[in-house]
Amino acid sequence: MSRLHSVKLPHYSGSAEQLTRELPVPEVVTISMAQHIGAPCDPLVSVGDRVLVGQKIGDTNAFMSAPVHSSVSGEVTEIKDVMNVGGRLCKTVTIKSDNRMEVSPEVKPPKIESREDFLKAVRESGAIGLGGAGFPTHVKLAYDRSKVNIEYLLLNGAECEPYITSDYRELMENTDAVIGGIKLILKWLEIPHAIIGIEADKPEAISKLMKLTAAFPEIEVKKLRSSYPQGAEKVLVHSLTGRVIEEGKLPSDVGCAVMNVSTAGFIHTYSRTGMPLVKRRITVDGNIVNSPCNFFVPIGTLLHSVVGFASLRKQPDKIIMGGPMMGMCAFDPDTPLGKTNNAVLLFAEAPKYEPSPCIRCGRCVRACAVNLMPTELEHAYDTRDAELLKKLKVGLCMNCGACSFVCPARRNLAEKNQLAKDFLRQQEAAQKGK
Repeated sequence: MSRLHSVKLPHYSGSAEQLTRELPVPEVVTISMAQHIGAPCDPLVSVGDRVLVGQKIGDTNAFMSAPVHSSVSGEVTEIKDVMNVGGRLCKTVTIKSDNRMEVSPEVKPPKIESREDFLKAVRESGAIGLGGAGFPTHVKLAYDRSKVNIEYLLLNGAECEPYITSDYRELMENTDAVIGGIKLILKWLEIPHAIIGIEADKPEAISKLMKLTAAFPEIEVKKLRSSYPQGAEKVLVHSLTGRVIEEGKLPSDVGCAVMNVSTAGFIHTYSRTGMPLVKRRITVDGNIVNSPCNFFVPIGTLLHSVVGFASLRKQPDKIIMGGPMMGMCAFDPDTPLGKTNNAVLLFAEAPKYEPSPCIRCGRCVRACAVNLMPTELEHAYDTRDAELLKKLKVGLCMNCGACSFVCPARRNLAEKNQLAKDFLRQQEAAQKGK
């Protein structure tokens, strides 16, 4: 199998060997109705309503969606539009916690006796991709078996960004649930084989998973090279199976379904308890954090609550939600954490770079895992050349940031690629509207 291009990143994982801690119940949560890729939910509650933990508070009839549940018990105090870190307005439900954490009577283990029951349960759980993409899990699994033949369930345990260890802690602390979730998916979707991909810099997780899956020949554990972006969907599929996902295609087009290990663990836990996705594990780390760790955080917890609970040496001047390569800078301390947030990174004295002219060194081309030419894409976008952007296959860009990372001129190549993709979408929409 040929190797894809990659880069070596600094290895920061101070929280890796720390047991996950529970964050205290927040006084207030603000829960977005847009926790996933696809259609946002409509609120099912009104101001003044009392809600309980696990109660469904948002849903929609749209297929590409997942319901939203309350992460605390308390009173709904506000329903309003809030701008998320991506700059888009989304409706939110604010709940003042009563600190009782009373569980809703709706919470009970699902009855699963068929594939349809399983898919319904996955949807009702509110499950989405916990690796950060936020794709509704039931949509990924509800493929048409008459048209699609899934041969492999691929479990993403690569976790290749610096600092983030939330998936690693899932593998170490919730191993049985991860394996149990994999077995449920294989059983009800009749997928013959599963492969768990874990980077070589996590030897304890590899050893533990290999030992516990030895009795299950349908589940294989593969050690992956420690490189970036090893955890990207297209890269993971190639690394584990040798198959290539072409532009505009999905893993299912090459016989694969890809899932984060934390998502698999959650599905198993939900099948046993009926508690929907109301909290998640996040890594708190950065160059001013005294004690890097992972916390279980109720969905909707405001960013300042997490920052206030972290042990910091000084005030941060940059807060990143997610990893340093693909995360987004928070601009508001009242930003609510959602299902897709796997880390909060806090930095002070973060370096600032001014881009300079391209020196044509070719490092960005050698770094690109999908063999794009970032400098040419930048030029095509700057000249607003839609046809050239198509020819250069900008749609393949995964926004991994490797091109910007290696650029000695500090050019914002990854940012330009995202702007280029948005520009191309606008041009195509305009053409269809004529």
